[in-house]
Amino acid sequence: MPERPPMTLTGAVLDAPSAGELAAFYRQLLGWTVAADEPDWVKLVPPGGGAGLAFQTEPGYTPPVWPSESGRQQMMIHLDIEVDDLERAVAYAVELGATLHGFQPQDDVRVCLDPAGHPFCLWIRT
Repeated sequence: MPERPPMTLTGAVLDAPSAGELAAFYRQLLGWTVAADEPDWVKLVPPGGGAGLAFQTEPGYTPPVWPSESGRQQMMIHLDIEVDDLERAVAYAVELGATLHGFQPQDDVRVCLDPAGHPFCLWIRT
């Protein structure tokens, strides 16, 4: 096996109809700061450092279906966000524009959809 060259994960990228609108949602939800802001690309970074989260405008964006359904747009990634108070975090996310999904498979997790339809999980350590 070849020797692995140095690599650093710097973030994940979510496609959306509007990079700026989805970045604004996550900026408020997470309390992160904007590191790059271009017309079709926005990157957020956490205050303590580490990998960021970027958003890219994709005119042909189709929201994923969750739970998955054969023949429909599949979810490629979802975010897990740990919280201290699950109900308060859900209420806050919904106030910012998220939707609480109708299917909730676990008691200590709440599946929400961001304004572009990406699933994300708010969870509490039990």
